Amino acid sequence: MHILDKIIQHKYQEVEQRKSLFPVKLLKQSIYFETPPVSMKKYLLREDRWGIIAEFKRKSPSKGAINPHASVERVSIGYMQAGASSLSVLTDEQFFGGKNEDLITARKFNFCPILRKDFIIDEYQILEAKSIGADTILLIAAALERDTAKVLAAFAKSLGLEVLLEVHNLSELEQYINPHVDLVGVNNRDLKTFEVNVATSKELAAHIPDDFIKVSESGIQDPETIIELREFGFKGFLIGQNFMAHSSPEKKCREFINRLKSLGPSKDLNK
Repeated sequence: MHILDKIIQHKYQEVEQRKSLFPVKLLKQSIYFETPPVSMKKYLLREDRWGIIAEFKRKSPSKGAINPHASVERVSIGYMQAGASSLSVLTDEQFFGGKNEDLITARKFNFCPILRKDFIIDEYQILEAKSIGADTILLIAAALERDTAKVLAAFAKSLGLEVLLEVHNLSELEQYINPHVDLVGVNNRDLKTFEVNVATSKELAAHIPDDFIKVSESGIQDPETIIELREFGFKGFLIGQNFMAHSSPEKKCREFINRLKSLGPSKDLNK
């Protein structure tokens, strides 16, 4: 069984447990449920930013512990002060060491768009995302049936949330893209083998309609890669491990963005 299959199998059990512990009626009492979400699309297109979606995660199935004791408050505030466009917060506990409280903390200290990074397979998780202050949800094509992905995307939009659809190949892109999606993320990491190749983003770029914001995920190690991906129409760049593996992720993010600035003004990069 591939790791993705293990994650999804566990996620079904986890969701059922959470439904009994935190019923929908309770989720809807959250102060965030009536709060208008912040648009990730708009932030990624801002000319004073560079499209960095800075991720907070403590561990991963492929690398094990990355930064298990990092402070969400310090890192998330530092990311935004460094010039990141958005935040991504892992909320999966079993495989990534995250928790919903991490996103709640990030929301408390930041006004930027926040992506709930998790393996969403049920409408309950979307309600949950809304209740903890997320603005955008992730739907992974490889983890869902096509019709299910479309229904979940539509449900998210009904709550005012934006939808980032993650694909890994042309087949997923062609089958899963739908009108309820706002951003299309190309994951350069194969979720079954965990091999990473940024060329995946370049190969799929021309097949992503201009109606959707293009986001490249995983394997971005240096600012020069972002410059290259910009030429293929990408506006968003999700970076996690490259920052989190550092003892001070927010410092690493600042250094990365400062190097990016030295390559040219953001308005030129947005062309």
